[in-house]
Amino acid sequence: MAQIAGRFARVEPRRRVGRLVLGLLSDLPRKNCWTIAEWAGESTPDGMQHLLGRAKWDADQVRDDVRAYVVEHLRDDQAVLVVDETGDVKKGTDTVGVQRQYTGTAGRIENAQVAVYLVYAGRRGHAAVDRELYVPRSWTSDPDRCRAAGLGDKTEFATKPQLAARMVTRFLDAGHRAAWVAGDEVYGGNPTLRAALEERGTGYVLAVACSHEVTTGAGKFRADTLARKVPKRAWQKLSAGSGAKGHRFYDWAVIDLTDPRPGSRQLLIRRNRSTGELAYYRCYSPAAAVLLTTLVRVAGSRWRVEEFFQSGKGLAALDEHQVRRYPSWSRWVTLAMLAHAFLAVVRANEHDRDPAPDALIPLTCNEIQRLFITLVIRPAFDPVHRLGWSDWRRRHQARSQTSHYRRQAART
Repeated sequence: MAQIAGRFARVEPRRRVGRLVLGLLSDLPRKNCWTIAEWAGESTPDGMQHLLGRAKWDADQVRDDVRAYVVEHLRDDQAVLVVDETGDVKKGTDTVGVQRQYTGTAGRIENAQVAVYLVYAGRRGHAAVDRELYVPRSWTSDPDRCRAAGLGDKTEFATKPQLAARMVTRFLDAGHRAAWVAGDEVYGGNPTLRAALEERGTGYVLAVACSHEVTTGAGKFRADTLARKVPKRAWQKLSAGSGAKGHRFYDWAVIDLTDPRPGSRQLLIRRNRSTGELAYYRCYSPAAAVLLTTLVRVAGSRWRVEEFFQSGKGLAALDEHQVRRYPSWSRWVTLAMLAHAFLAVVRANEHDRDPAPDALIPLTCNEIQRLFITLVIRPAFDPVHRLGWSDWRRRHQARSQTSHYRRQAART
């Protein structure tokens, strides 16, 4: 918490934000301003709601601190920046950015809020370093609606690839370095994003559709057409990284592309060894030549963002915010990113200091959180729960007891 303490001018919000982050890391079954305030021993949720909605502090400055913290502790010269979006299903129409749209969380079109995240993935671990809310045209075309949600009258529509380019630019402009960028077809199929990365001299391995056209020495072809021309001897069995069930092996092939501009451009093809299903990646490197194993490693890093979504939501309540306005949303998700980054850094340091024996699985973020709850959070906060229940909780308890006695009287 010392990493972000200087962003708060007064001691009260500085202390409260510490309690909020500890609440995000706690084992509460549901995490929002109400439950965290009660858990922290506060008499009402007003203080937590004020911290997220009206208190004077800049969530973007805290985001910059989170980014610096992650890069400092997970630094890797061959790190990959992974971009992807995730959706949170919402009810109603007032929550900022919400509309009926496809979200992978539900696997269908739902009333949802979608945000794009940038994850720093290195050999020591991975954590999110930036976030951007996707604001649909139905919002940006209505200034009154944007103003009511705290977005500002001049909010302009930006596509998800544009949001990704904005975050990568911020990362590089801050003086940090990453050798590669990875993403799915939403980002790989966008030529503007690819051109922006090439202009900054940043390599990428971005997924593209089977219908994506590329240029080789023999002419212009669709990706799936080129895949059918690959000879059997060109396929190599390589691991895309470790998964829950061990290494994820696929067959891989690479085709050199022609382009008059500097750098190396290739089409990477992945084949599922069981089903034969193919996937395609557009690749660029400022270097003259790149090994197939390097491209495979970068392509496999894309799954780190899925792991972040799973652990960020499951461990740090990334998706449990019950807020409607943009300032509150940006503050909640930034603090959730900080909470998850803490777990990722502790895990990385523990692996370096005390590697697990060959017969045991290394500690995960889930286990780090359980240890932190047992050794730090419960000793600090259980006395609060045992000795001093809040007035707010006592009122709810009293109402519950009254209802209980009324039900008993009605039965008798």
